[in-house]
Amino acid sequence: MTVKFNGNPVTLEGKNIKVGDMAPEFILKDNALNDVKLSDTKGKRVFVSVPSIDTEVCDMEVRRFNKEAASFPNTTIYVVSMDLPFAQSRWCGNAGIESVKTLSDYKDRSFGMNYGTYIKELGLLARAVFVVDESNKVTYVEYCEEITKEPNYEKVLEVIKA
Repeated sequence: MTVKFNGNPVTLEGKNIKVGDMAPEFILKDNALNDVKLSDTKGKRVFVSVPSIDTEVCDMEVRRFNKEAASFPNTTIYVVSMDLPFAQSRWCGNAGIESVKTLSDYKDRSFGMNYGTYIKELGLLARAVFVVDESNKVTYVEYCEEITKEPNYEKVLEVIKA
């Protein structure tokens, strides 16, 4: 799989996740600097990996998932980036984001490494989407081939509805 940033290939470090895999554990930080692990989350979950929440494409993506989240009360959508939790919280407050949860991988980089989204050259996370069911089985994976482009929302929403 080749992933590009502004047309230039980048190196994704970590394990490449596939549909059918068991979702790997991670340790992320919430907006209050508390640890959040996969084992702390329940039900159907969507993990949206983005380079930086405060950029144009990430802004559009998070707003779209925030809007769609209202249609799926039994699904939790998490947005994961390397942004500091304070920056995530400030951005969400300014943007009126209330239906998705932001988590930061800045400290341990365990999400990036365990889900194969850590960009070696940039120290950021690649744009990707993972849907995980109630038994922690991965039911959808999308690593965006061009990091500056949005994911395929229709496919993600179709899997969530199923």
